[in-house]
Amino acid sequence: MTFRFPLTALAGSALLLAACTDPAQLNPDANYTRDTAFVGAALGTVAGLGASGGTAKGALIGAAVGAGTGALIGNRMDAQAEALRASISNDNISITQDGDLLRVTMPQDILFAVDSTDLSPTLQGDLAALANNLNQFPNSQAEIVGHTDNTGDADYNRDLSVRRAQAVSGVLVNNGVAATRLAATGRGEDSPITSNLTEEGRAQNRRVDILIRSTEV
Repeated sequence: MTFRFPLTALAGSALLLAACTDPAQLNPDANYTRDTAFVGAALGTVAGLGASGGTAKGALIGAAVGAGTGALIGNRMDAQAEALRASISNDNISITQDGDLLRVTMPQDILFAVDSTDLSPTLQGDLAALANNLNQFPNSQAEIVGHTDNTGDADYNRDLSVRRAQAVSGVLVNNGVAATRLAATGRGEDSPITSNLTEEGRAQNRRVDILIRSTEV
């Protein structure tokens, strides 16, 4: 006997499981291999159901294929995160990971002087290490996002955050990363990670995030 399941119900459940991981809540101890295998299985279930007309066999095959693909991607992302942590020397740079996202956060106060887009010479080595990591793992792409605190004019802050992100991107390109793998954007003061009411909070909000994702499917 062939069992059939309501496709929309199972698909919705699988996608809900796949969406449970919030990239904004990053866990430095997360295991990419385990998490992406789980997500891959959920999404594979949806694909298997669609291809087989909603049969249990199709769902199981889809889940197995999806889990294998997710585990492969996760394994590579785990390796990329480990290699990057080993190559970054500045203790003020944080590297956190969750699912298929690797976030490298560089405080702007160690990257730039006040109101400047000239990168500090002391960070050139760590940016070169980041570039080497991206070259070592070519099946990934990076979005460089500049952020400021809320001091000063909002439009000026947004423009400054874009130019600073572009400056970081330029160093990565100069170190051999293909420009097609990079995107530089700025959000100004619009995405704080803590309150701007204290100097300590404003310092945390002034940052450049490098968001690395796998390009494999």
